[in-house]
Amino acid sequence: MSKELNLANPSGKELSRSLSNLETAKDHEVQRSRLRSIFIVITCTAAMVVNISNTTSVSISLPTIEKGLAIEEEQLQWLVSAYSLSSGCLLLFFGRLADLYGRKKAFMLGTLCQIAFSLGCGFAQDGLTLAVLRGFQGIGASATIPSALGILAHAFPPSRARSIAFATFAAGAPVGSAFGMIIGGVLTQLTSPHWRSVFYMAAATSAVIGISGLISFDADVPSAEVVKRVDWIGASLVTVGLVLIVFVLAQGDIATDGWKTPYILVLLIIGVILLAIFLVWEWKLEQIIDDDPSRATSFWTPPPLMRLSLWTRAKGRMAVVLVIAFLNWSAFISWSFWVQLYYQNYLLLTPVDTMIRFIPMFIVGCLCNFFVAMVIAKLPLVIFVGNGTLLTATAAILFALIDPSVTYWAFSFPSTVLIVFGADFVYSSGTIFIAKTSLPHEHSVAGALFQTMTQASPIGTAFGLAISTIVFNTVVDTESAKLGVIVNSSDTNAPLSAQLTGYKDAQWTSAAFALMAALLAALFLRSVGIVGRRTQQDH
Repeated sequence: MSKELNLANPSGKELSRSLSNLETAKDHEVQRSRLRSIFIVITCTAAMVVNISNTTSVSISLPTIEKGLAIEEEQLQWLVSAYSLSSGCLLLFFGRLADLYGRKKAFMLGTLCQIAFSLGCGFAQDGLTLAVLRGFQGIGASATIPSALGILAHAFPPSRARSIAFATFAAGAPVGSAFGMIIGGVLTQLTSPHWRSVFYMAAATSAVIGISGLISFDADVPSAEVVKRVDWIGASLVTVGLVLIVFVLAQGDIATDGWKTPYILVLLIIGVILLAIFLVWEWKLEQIIDDDPSRATSFWTPPPLMRLSLWTRAKGRMAVVLVIAFLNWSAFISWSFWVQLYYQNYLLLTPVDTMIRFIPMFIVGCLCNFFVAMVIAKLPLVIFVGNGTLLTATAAILFALIDPSVTYWAFSFPSTVLIVFGADFVYSSGTIFIAKTSLPHEHSVAGALFQTMTQASPIGTAFGLAISTIVFNTVVDTESAKLGVIVNSSDTNAPLSAQLTGYKDAQWTSAAFALMAALLAALFLRSVGIVGRRTQQDH
């Protein structure tokens, strides 16, 4: 019989706060119908679908947007990056606000923000305006996603119902990715407003989600924390630091002198320093508050935005799971990006033809999360995370070995199926682990931290794309030079053979991310045990 690691390992003072929060939750326990519980899960999942589709639907519409608004190709990526930048860099801040002042309130405000700025994007008349509005649109996601995770954790205590709820929520990611590609391709190619229809659809969907949340969500339970204050200094440090780092990762390869450009190096150094200061600041605040809780009322010593002890839960396995999720998401997003470009730029497929090839992601994503919900209470975490990361690596390797002359069913189809299994196994089991390991009063912050490392965040996205883009560009330049071709700034004159080699090596890079994650899972998660069942501690 395998030993199961004790997941929650808080200090005595954290345990005291946790018990206080549990008593408050019991006092406010809501008796709801099964139908309302179902709609809570559907609404939160739909929010994830919209968040992910807001990226993929725009990605597949980029060629049309480029022509419609006459945007320079090297700046086109900011229509995607602006959204992920704001949605990811503000997650911790809005997660903390949701825990303090109400998750339902934060969710509704985020939904209203997405409705307003999605409509604004649909009416934009130039590239700069569209990029700015995309940034504001992302702020809505940074409020809805951590709030949704906190709502689910509060509504469903550790049980099979919670496993099903979180697995369903996780399904929103692959479903959203496929939905975005499908609806983006169809609306862009077959409707008269073309790419603008994508944003109109996002606004309408967000409106339906907002109405459903208003009706189905439980009323907010007052926070049990005595001092309800926000760590504005910490929020500023982490937000600015993340913005600078993500900006550098997105801009470094297209700057005038690439990564040697002076402002790229300066901004990267400043961003890293700000994040280091944030970590030291949060550690200091945690020590001060634990030693003397009365000091939380001082302006200079508010409760920390994110307790660093959160990373050490379950004997440090929390940090391991976060790093694995980060690496696996970097692999997944890089796979998605280069596969889309391979289809449209190398095979010259239309947006609709490209969309059709991603349909298996939608079907397999739903089946995969249903499987996780059914067996998460029977198998240990390492089975899901280890196999999930290996499946992600296998999917990337298949595309790295692809032969363009063979049928879609030989390489592309199995790769598309396996990549979903990998992403969903890690994400579903990871969110359940995070919810079980974190304390009741920090569910939204813990969820925001997990999202910062994965799907709602620019970190994994920017890191994965930055590294794989460097590999792609280097390989294309090298292979083209062997053929006597000097590639121009937009790569439009690169020989097809050089492009194919670049696409393959970019996928080898994706596989390397996933294999590193698999190694971490094998080394550190073997003793975690089963996370999807109620234990003595949960009662």
